[in-house]
Amino acid sequence: MTIIKRSFLCISLLASGLSVTAQQEPVTDTNTPLHLLQPDYPTPYGKPEAKEVLKVLDRVYSYLDATTPARLMNGKTQKEITDLKQLNENTVFAPGDFRLTSYEWGVTYAGMLLAGEVTGDQKYTDYTYKRLKLIADIAPYYREQLKKDPDSPSPIRSVLDPHALDDAGAICAAMIKAKKQGAKFGLTSIIDHYIDYISTREFRLKDGTLARNRPQPNTIWLDDLFMSVPALAQMGKLTGEKKYFDDAVKQVLQFSERMFNKEKGLYMHGWVQAMKVHPEFHWGRANGWAVMTLVELLDVLPPEHKGYNKVLTILRAHIKGLISYQDGTGFWHQLLDCPDTYLETSATAIYTYSIARAINKGYVDKLAYAPAVLLGWNAVATKVNEKGQVEGTCVGTGMGFDPAFYYYRPVNVYAAHGYGPVLLAGAEVLNMLKKHQFEINDSSLQLLGHDE
Repeated sequence: MTIIKRSFLCISLLASGLSVTAQQEPVTDTNTPLHLLQPDYPTPYGKPEAKEVLKVLDRVYSYLDATTPARLMNGKTQKEITDLKQLNENTVFAPGDFRLTSYEWGVTYAGMLLAGEVTGDQKYTDYTYKRLKLIADIAPYYREQLKKDPDSPSPIRSVLDPHALDDAGAICAAMIKAKKQGAKFGLTSIIDHYIDYISTREFRLKDGTLARNRPQPNTIWLDDLFMSVPALAQMGKLTGEKKYFDDAVKQVLQFSERMFNKEKGLYMHGWVQAMKVHPEFHWGRANGWAVMTLVELLDVLPPEHKGYNKVLTILRAHIKGLISYQDGTGFWHQLLDCPDTYLETSATAIYTYSIARAINKGYVDKLAYAPAVLLGWNAVATKVNEKGQVEGTCVGTGMGFDPAFYYYRPVNVYAAHGYGPVLLAGAEVLNMLKKHQFEINDSSLQLLGHDE
């Protein structure tokens, strides 16, 4: 093409563009409802469709069902064991992406049970039943082996010989929930053993507060509320024995007295008795364990119990605090009051579940908090990839007393802490969508209608 032809073409295109531009009326306040312009949201905004929530739950289920097999094998021969008479010191769970007896998987079992209850899809319930039944089926054999030799190898050692609340509370609570839902396979002896550990064998401070001697002597971990109270509360519901409710309420009140910042509405992660000053690191997931504990305690605590209103008051204060720290993306930060820390998935999912459940149970103001819950779910849903893996979850975390420790904890799709909370959150959001209607009113998401 010659230079003259190229020049003529450029002039023609420029003239054409000028002509189009000249014909367009500029957008101004007088000719356009500017408040209706579409914002550039980083997270999908508005009410999620139930079918889309279900798709997320299905992806998570499919991934976990495929990568956490409910099977036994001989660790030496690599052959599957189908006959329980073949159990021996070489028996292990078939390898998968996650451990079937961890506290994180206790949360996953509870999440599957809730998903099954809400959706009516038996596959979720069966996921939990199959794995808990496997544990229950092999427990008698390994219980006898431990009596003969306390050092004998066992794939369920943490079940039969717990050494920390992490070993006991979350799985115990899930087992009781499964039993209440109709599971009829030998869970009773395991549940009783777990509760005995929590009630009589775990280390406590002089006033009875559950504690650990790490990383410092006489340390209270906020995480331990969840590793103990839901199991105690569920046991109270199962047996009708008031002592379990009393201990559960006592833990909440004594933890909160030491660790809850009333001005911020947040808990510190750890409290060390020997410290004259208690550094406050408001770690996201630990606050998640706390708010979920409060909700799950109120679910079964008799309203006439003398501690009921005290626990309800703490829950309302905590949710009010948490909501005030939600990021515009819908997520919450690794350190809740430090917006330069990363956005973290597991805490966001736990808050979404807990606040949704508090709304559905009538514990908190639905008009005030329901839109934030749906924003939280929309954020969480973006972190479930096509494989069904949950991205953006902080790995297991001990206790620190400097900011760098929390700022730079890694995230990983194999951090087991993200899966149960996503299942719980999705199921409870489905409950919310069934119970309440939403609308976009003047561009913002609102709960539709309310009781006077």
